Amino acid sequence: MNWLLLFRLLGLVGMLVGASMVFSLPWAFPVFGEATEFEAAGFWGICGAIACSMGSGSLFYLIGRKEHGTILRKEALAIVGLSWIYSGILGCLPFLFSGSMVAPNVPMTIPDALFESISGFTTTGASVLRELEDPALVPRSVLFWRSFTHCLGGMGIIVLFVAILRHLGAGGKVLMKREVPGPTSEAVRPRVRESAIVMWVIYVAFTLVLALILWLEGMSVFDAFCHSFGSMATGGFSTHNASVGYFNSWLIEFTIAVFMVIAGTNFSLYFLSLKNLRSNDHSWKHFFAPLRNDIEYRTYLLILAGATIFLTYNLLSNQIYNNLPEALRYAGFQAVSIMTTTGYGTGDFDTWNESSKMLLLLLMFVGGCAGSTAGGIKVIRFVLFAKIIWLEIEKSFRPNVVRPVRIGTTNIEQGIRNDVTVYFSLVLIIFIFSSLLLTAIEPNTEWRLNKPEKLIDCTSAVVATLNNIGPGVGELGPTENYADFTLSGKVLLTVLMLLGRLELFAILVLFVPSFWKNY
Repeated sequence: MNWLLLFRLLGLVGMLVGASMVFSLPWAFPVFGEATEFEAAGFWGICGAIACSMGSGSLFYLIGRKEHGTILRKEALAIVGLSWIYSGILGCLPFLFSGSMVAPNVPMTIPDALFESISGFTTTGASVLRELEDPALVPRSVLFWRSFTHCLGGMGIIVLFVAILRHLGAGGKVLMKREVPGPTSEAVRPRVRESAIVMWVIYVAFTLVLALILWLEGMSVFDAFCHSFGSMATGGFSTHNASVGYFNSWLIEFTIAVFMVIAGTNFSLYFLSLKNLRSNDHSWKHFFAPLRNDIEYRTYLLILAGATIFLTYNLLSNQIYNNLPEALRYAGFQAVSIMTTTGYGTGDFDTWNESSKMLLLLLMFVGGCAGSTAGGIKVIRFVLFAKIIWLEIEKSFRPNVVRPVRIGTTNIEQGIRNDVTVYFSLVLIIFIFSSLLLTAIEPNTEWRLNKPEKLIDCTSAVVATLNNIGPGVGELGPTENYADFTLSGKVLLTVLMLLGRLELFAILVLFVPSFWKNY
């Protein structure tokens, strides 16, 4: 392991995170319309966090400043995994330094702040904060930082890192491969820095467009920015206790739902669409060709449509809503929010019938497309897994058959097929083990001695954090949060959020002793 190189790059990440906190400072002033008076606690808390971030980042950089070696696979895994942990630690400082509170007279502890920060960076959207609308408990500038962590984590801290730095060379491609999710992402192209820049430009453009539309639809500038961060990063942090339901506007809900679908799509498809548009005399027919021809995107839309129809039928037949437009409104928004792993809510889906809640639970595992900001296992892995299973069934009665697994016209290599199978197996093992562990360490008294309910809640918490959703079912529904979990439970769920965002391996290798040895 090249430790000096690791320190140098971690130092740059620390300084990047510290510099990004500056955008939260203006919201402490009344002139921006959110604070009624100057929020000294929030302002100076963020300033202290900036100083710590820049100071620690500078120290790390100075330690390794003379090292400019090549970033190999081991260094890439270590940099990606440790950068997210380091960013989460720095990101929790504004909560601690500002004296933010979980509830009245209940200050945030270090585990609470770390949970909130990593939930933001990993775009999980799980929260321990019970009251978001009282500036005395959570200053507006800190609340903005909470949402801005979504913006940084959505497209990826390392992708931004690669886009900014010129000197990474081939090492940038190695880093991108370790952070851009999905087995067949087209985002990592030969000119990797240009790809990173294009991905971030598209991401920021969508975010700004959504913020403008939401402002025109009646949100304040503050709310518009925070909800655009949460939507495009598929994060789900809101500025109100009732989430998007606070606004009670079908137009706002429809707008956010459309952009959540956009965020759950492979961003390289937008790049290819723009490239086609430019090279084909601005023909919109060619613009939509990459989306139309992509099997993952078509499957993604098909699942969303099927889930919406199923939920709408269930809500109407069980008389949860009395008319089709209302049932479609809530079913459609919630299906999109859960499958894209955003986690916004417009109503309490925990009051829905059991089959509807079961479908939402299954959608949590599916997630969005590879190369998107969404979490979950990814649609392309389910497509590949289904093809692999079908081929193995055929081999059971035709053992001599030789048939490749294809996505479109592309043959999928055996290595990718093995990776998909291993990934599904690891997710299942981690889900089972974590559910058992969380159920064991959480005291029954927190669940009013109702063990079946505790089992559902703990399992739901594991699913929601491992797949970066945020809200679950039961006591973790859209109107509740994670504040009642014990210290051990919050630590476990925090680790699961990191595992889900980095697709397991960049975190798991950090616990392997031989990974750190030089051979």
